[in-house]
Amino acid sequence: MRMSQLFSKTLREAPNGADSKGYEYLLRAGFIRQLGAGIFSLLPFGFTATKKIEQVIREEMNAIGGQEVLMPVVNPADIWKETGRFYSIDKEMSRFNDRVGRDMVLAMTHEEAVTDLARGEIDSYKRLPLLVYQIQTKWRDDPRPRAGLIRVREFTMKDSYSFDVDQAGLDKQYADHYKAYFRIFSRCGLPVIVVGADSGMMGGKISHEYMYLSPIGEDTIITCPSCEYTANRQVATFKKTYHAEAEKAVEKVLTPECKTIEELAQFLKIEESQTAKAVFQVGTFINDTNGEEEEKLIVGIIRGDLEVEENKLQNAAKANALRPAHPEEIVAKKMVPGYGSAIGCSSDVLVIVDDSVAKSNNLVAGANEEGYHLLNTNFGRDYTGTVADIASASAGYACPVCGKPLESSKGVEVGNIFQLNTRYSESMNCTYQDETGVRKPVIMGSYGIGVGRLLACLAENYHDDKGLVLPISVSPMQVHLVSLVKDAQVADDIYAALTKAGIDVLYDDRKESAGVKFADADLIGFPIRITIGNRSLKEGKVEVKLRSNLEESFSFELNTVVEETQAMVAKLKGELASQLVEKEWKKD
Repeated sequence: MRMSQLFSKTLREAPNGADSKGYEYLLRAGFIRQLGAGIFSLLPFGFTATKKIEQVIREEMNAIGGQEVLMPVVNPADIWKETGRFYSIDKEMSRFNDRVGRDMVLAMTHEEAVTDLARGEIDSYKRLPLLVYQIQTKWRDDPRPRAGLIRVREFTMKDSYSFDVDQAGLDKQYADHYKAYFRIFSRCGLPVIVVGADSGMMGGKISHEYMYLSPIGEDTIITCPSCEYTANRQVATFKKTYHAEAEKAVEKVLTPECKTIEELAQFLKIEESQTAKAVFQVGTFINDTNGEEEEKLIVGIIRGDLEVEENKLQNAAKANALRPAHPEEIVAKKMVPGYGSAIGCSSDVLVIVDDSVAKSNNLVAGANEEGYHLLNTNFGRDYTGTVADIASASAGYACPVCGKPLESSKGVEVGNIFQLNTRYSESMNCTYQDETGVRKPVIMGSYGIGVGRLLACLAENYHDDKGLVLPISVSPMQVHLVSLVKDAQVADDIYAALTKAGIDVLYDDRKESAGVKFADADLIGFPIRITIGNRSLKEGKVEVKLRSNLEESFSFELNTVVEETQAMVAKLKGELASQLVEKEWKKD
């Protein structure tokens, strides 16, 4: 590719809104351009890089028995209604009507579509196991797109789906993906960790996420440096202590201007762990009778020194979504903001109690009366509710495995794997006939990788103060050929020879100064830079630098430049291959 004919151009300054370095460099180097909020075009460099990522994915998916398919991004809503997700997913899923009034959706994932395919193709146990995958466009109307390709509304995903006769088969396919994902990310050069995760809207019971640790990440990862415990904070647990003592009689006390746990503890001269905190949320539920949405007030009761993890609360309540309750909604259910508790609340309030409260005695709680609290409240005696772990794990808390202090860090989810089991096959009647002639639901798994997000994370991980420094496996071109000589024929000949030898080359044949050409080469960041200059040319050589080490330069002979470049490409590939990560899934 000649730079004089390149469609995209480099930018000297980052456009407004570039909120991370990787995003800035992808824009400035001409990989991507924004069309709208969370909607991007891939320019030639960005498109080529994603195609190289996709090829790595294809090779690893094929290696574990995957067959590539392609499903439509536009789905009839009927299949989403069969699983109930047409009603349970909020505004992130875009719905519309076609010209004859049929409900349609833009697919944000393809569990329904692939289950519909499978129920038409799978009839007998003899057809199983099966694994299909696609690399396809998805649409999620995210309200807060950010950081370029990190969080978008339209994106490309590799999603694969497994079909088995039993749990053992699913476990094998899950383990195959677990290992293949580490190979994919390490072949691309991205360091990741795997964490236990919440299945969310996908359903199922077992799920893992692959995380790229970075300050720009929105997920909080809880890890134990003393053992192997790692989990997304949404599901992370920790060892709790409890206040167990003989129950005492409830006593109402005046607590003026004590609307926070901190104010209350200071006023009563007690520890925050001796209080019970009420957190008010409104959950959205689907009516089983008519399929319509309805809202219900939820109060989460947790010990005052802890915080509620919203995802855990939502799962415990079995709500489709949560939002903070308004003061008037709390008052309408016989509770008082700032002085609230589950004691004496309306019977239609959904009360979820953390085990830190359920297993502790004589905690101070709100009296549901302005300016008053109750001493010595006890779960089971003074109020009831559903007991669940709704506490948010944090750094410094005790590891649930070894008891040592936990640590936290930020991460970006680049891949996920789910054991769906029969979540979709049962609701959509996707069954097979076993050896005895009995029809049974197919056991399913779902596995995803965000292609654009993977590129974005690579840009975050591989850059310096000059620009991108992408690994050779995903770099759009392997060589950046810079010509600084007036006689274009020599450079043209080298470009033609390298290209004929199968080397991907960007040839800077523009009539620009050396400074501009070098600045662009540093910004774009291809692994090998070959410069044809007057001085080196007189010596029968070309100057060579690696983008990963601009301080060091060396030379190739003109008559062996192709062979030496091939050897350098092979060396860089070999160095990356030597870092291949192989990890096995161990079922609990």
